[in-house]
Amino acid sequence: PPQVTSPQEVGAALAVAQKKFGRLDLAVNCAGIGIAVKTYNSKKDKVHDLEDFQKVINVNLVGTFNVIRLSAQLMSHNKPDADGHRGLVVNTASVAAFEGQVGQAAYSASKGGIVGMTLPIARDLAPLGIRVVTIAPG
Repeated sequence: PPQVTSPQEVGAALAVAQKKFGRLDLAVNCAGIGIAVKTYNSKKDKVHDLEDFQKVINVNLVGTFNVIRLSAQLMSHNKPDADGHRGLVVNTASVAAFEGQVGQAAYSASKGGIVGMTLPIARDLAPLGIRVVTIAPG
């Protein structure tokens, strides 16, 4: 599978789908990673590694945005259906976006970011007939 953070790999995967089916109607963002690390562990005198935090944000949040933007470009070329729809993007957040647990700072931040960007992206893409929704399992 393509790395969601790579514009080239995501673009190539979407091109394959478009070639096979003639158009792209649906993108489902469910790739994600998680770690369980306290911000500061006083028993071990160890702080959360910044690179680990950034990796979770990059895959879960930036990767989701990468897939959305590239999918929207392809969907915008679709002929609209009778209701004016050209495509649908479904993102996956988590209950952790609202109720993160101990050690979930990175994961919760990434999923909260997905929730936070849903409405503005939906508003950006609505004039094109592309719907954007986010589910929050858990």
